[in-house]
Amino acid sequence: MTVGKRKNTGLSKSLILKGIQCRKALWLKKNPPDFELPPKPDLEARFRLGTEVGILAQQLFPGGTEVPFEGLSFPAQLARTKKLIENGAEVIYEASFSRGGIFVKVDILVRDGSSWQIHEVKMGTSVKEVNLDDVAVQHYVLAGCGLDISRSFLVHIDNSYVRQGAIDVQRLFHSEEITTEVLARQGAMPDLVENLRETLRGAGEPDIDIGPWCTAPYECDYIPYCWQHIPEGSIFELRGKGVDKFGFYRKGIVRLADLPLDKLHGVQRFQAEATLEQKDVTDVDAIRAFLDTLWYPLCHLDFETFDTPIPPFDGIRPYQKIPFQYSLHIERGEGAEPVHFEYLAQPKVDPRKGLAEKLIAEIPEGACVLTYNQAFEKSVLRELADLFPDLADDLYKRIDNVRDLMVPFKKRHLYRWSMRGSYSIKEVLPALVADLSYEGLSVADGGMAMLAYHEMCAAKPERLAEIRRDLLEYCALDTLAMVRILGVLRRVAKEI
Repeated sequence: MTVGKRKNTGLSKSLILKGIQCRKALWLKKNPPDFELPPKPDLEARFRLGTEVGILAQQLFPGGTEVPFEGLSFPAQLARTKKLIENGAEVIYEASFSRGGIFVKVDILVRDGSSWQIHEVKMGTSVKEVNLDDVAVQHYVLAGCGLDISRSFLVHIDNSYVRQGAIDVQRLFHSEEITTEVLARQGAMPDLVENLRETLRGAGEPDIDIGPWCTAPYECDYIPYCWQHIPEGSIFELRGKGVDKFGFYRKGIVRLADLPLDKLHGVQRFQAEATLEQKDVTDVDAIRAFLDTLWYPLCHLDFETFDTPIPPFDGIRPYQKIPFQYSLHIERGEGAEPVHFEYLAQPKVDPRKGLAEKLIAEIPEGACVLTYNQAFEKSVLRELADLFPDLADDLYKRIDNVRDLMVPFKKRHLYRWSMRGSYSIKEVLPALVADLSYEGLSVADGGMAMLAYHEMCAAKPERLAEIRRDLLEYCALDTLAMVRILGVLRRVAKEI
């Protein structure tokens, strides 16, 4: 008689939350498919930030003892937690518990007389449903281990806090009691756990199709695997809101060509018709009218910003966008070769004053300032003006002269079907300028630029020069792309 390999049905808090979102994702986590998933450096960065936030939140309850994850086996973590409780510890950081094969760690466990309080720390700025499920799992395990849980709290970032001097943890964090919501979930917990274990006992991956759960509450790691059957030119390429894409998918309508056009309206119908007919749109009069709003000197401007839950400098709120870099291509007159200027902050130094002063010096007072999505650049400039009253007049003169290169594409004055319904510069550039591309760059979008800045602040000297080079190359391409796109608009206005 051959005994089959016993299925690993061990669970953790994170695995249960994954299973709540999608049981197939849980199964794939335990049984990785023979499929190469793309790296997700943003998740690694978020994990590092989450660790920093969690450590800082421990100051809300000082004097506690940590049960570290690194360097201790699971049994050792459980034993240390048990000993701390028995010895009368008042506060335990990362307390570890296991019930029926479910392992959890509690961010901050606080003694409350003969009972205990759970304090779960999150980087977000409000309580979400998934946070309630998170703490409900902890309560379930701790109660099963014999602890009486009196109250549960979700500790999250208060984004109204403005740093002045040392971080005030009492104001940076907001603690919200969620005891009632956590208790309400306890009755369903045994069935939920058994359902997830049954999934893991299964011989093969669950027959669960794609759906809205692929991206809510989090974007699933296995989207590239589970979405392999979706072809190019599918209904999921439609931009914006309107048609119920999954509704049509469940009816067997996947290809855009099979979707009844009378079910579409507005920009989605425009995109579908242009794509299916490979139709381009050129409104020469509208393009000329847009070009008439520009003048020389013409300054193509692009900012890169970072944000973080823990404000790094005075006068900053959590998650406030902080400019650390800009690129500037200046056309002095018609036919003149663009001149390039750039700024990239030194790591761990407040960049705003130096950036603002250099920008004012390089953009002539009466110049036209051309951006791609002016709302973003204007917001950066306004915040700088509010922060530095001595520079406000000069900055507002530049703000008044801002124009938006995105306008003719957003309004479909010039549209190419290969833009796939988007007016993002990442789609517009390849459709109009074949010899210029973001492909192959180490930093290829704003999100990667932010990650590169955070990495730069922690990098060793030998890596620092490489990161700076990558950032400068990317940001310079953004404004060079604007120069070339504007050149296309000028040629179109003259040729017809």
